[in-house]
Amino acid sequence: MKILILGAGRVGESVAQTLVSEANDITMVDRDAERLRLLQDRMDLRGVIGDGVLPSVLRSASAEDADLFIAATSQDATNLVACKIAHQIFGIATTIARLRSPELRGPELLGKEGFAVDSVIIPEESVTRYIQLLIDYPEALQVVRFSQGVAYLARVRVAASSNLTGHTIAEFAEQNPDVPVRIVAVYRKDALLPSEQSTRVRAGDEVFVLADKERLRTVLRAIGNPDRRVNRVMIVGGGRVGLRLARSLIGDCEVKIFEVNRDRCEYLAANLPRDMLVLEGDGSDEDLLLSENVGDTDLFIALTSDDEDNILSAMLAKRMGARRVIALVNRRAYAEMLHGSAVDIAISPSQTVIGELLMHVRRGAIAGVHSLRQGMAEALEGIAFGDEKTSSLVGRRLDRLKLPEGVRVGAIVRGEGSDAHIVLPEDDTVIASEDHVILFVPHKRLMRDVEKLFQVQPTFL
Repeated sequence: MKILILGAGRVGESVAQTLVSEANDITMVDRDAERLRLLQDRMDLRGVIGDGVLPSVLRSASAEDADLFIAATSQDATNLVACKIAHQIFGIATTIARLRSPELRGPELLGKEGFAVDSVIIPEESVTRYIQLLIDYPEALQVVRFSQGVAYLARVRVAASSNLTGHTIAEFAEQNPDVPVRIVAVYRKDALLPSEQSTRVRAGDEVFVLADKERLRTVLRAIGNPDRRVNRVMIVGGGRVGLRLARSLIGDCEVKIFEVNRDRCEYLAANLPRDMLVLEGDGSDEDLLLSENVGDTDLFIALTSDDEDNILSAMLAKRMGARRVIALVNRRAYAEMLHGSAVDIAISPSQTVIGELLMHVRRGAIAGVHSLRQGMAEALEGIAFGDEKTSSLVGRRLDRLKLPEGVRVGAIVRGEGSDAHIVLPEDDTVIASEDHVILFVPHKRLMRDVEKLFQVQPTFL
């Protein structure tokens, strides 16, 4: 696919890094020549210097040949105008805009008669949703939703006291019949193990599990650490993400916010309830953390714009007794380095939105995509259309599907609206037309073969 990206900032860079790795033809437009040069040295992409809202610049970037246009600058107005030009002048079929202001997201503005934006990405909102799910399910390292919340996929570290520790997957299922779950992947020290019935799980392994919303908490309690509600939260950084997260926690948690900028502190205090304490100070100040009883904190979240400060603050808080710590990390290399460290969870803003973008890149009837393990794996929801003659899935038993090596069917969501329900598949489960099939894909190089599963083929008599 030919993809044109406007904006070589952190979001644009991360999006390009993900899409380039899948052999897409990427062109990036930005005014910063040095920034483009550095990206071209690191990635197989073409850089075009200039203002992306000028038709002449987009023409030099071969906009007329692009299949997808992504406007990812930090300016809402630039992104909207660029999408309009990309669609109206160059006929690009799909346009995506990064937007911050909620006032600019109305259908009358984004429709074809407006700025011709097909989809909107909001990194700050995606990060907030990501963290909110981790607060709702404190045993998990990552939680993603499929089929409008009918099915949940969670990554959880197996505790020493877990019912799964020392047992095979088959033994766990037999001994815990009241825990309906599908284990789709087991990782041991970053190595993927075969998730077969005979696979024996150890304490410290990371497993990906699929369950319905009503039973997810029961599943996580059986596999992970004992459930403990998040009551006390410390947030370092009162920027857009910090403020949005604090607002989402009103009435649910005791929240303290650290912010170094005095003017921003006054703004936060004026826009948050009085019972939310706003402190002017550095989240990596050991004396300040000690005076505010960081050791009693259930969740410490570092959300400043500086990766190094976030990592340092989170590590310090963990050492001082915070039960769980999260660091916002823009650089992918840092996020990978932190795996298995004192930082419990490293969140990359770009990785929280990449699934929304990948839905437009994936071929076939794809309803949802989520990036896992820093983009190395994916969970994908596709819709099975057709019949036995035209589909690779419809009318076939699960044990007779020709799936790429390592790909696992995690769940099937059957029915629509209020009738939608999850089916945890067995070997003899038969996929029906219009079933939503959720797959775990361990390597992105398998995606092209996975996409073909959901493409309806011509009927041959």
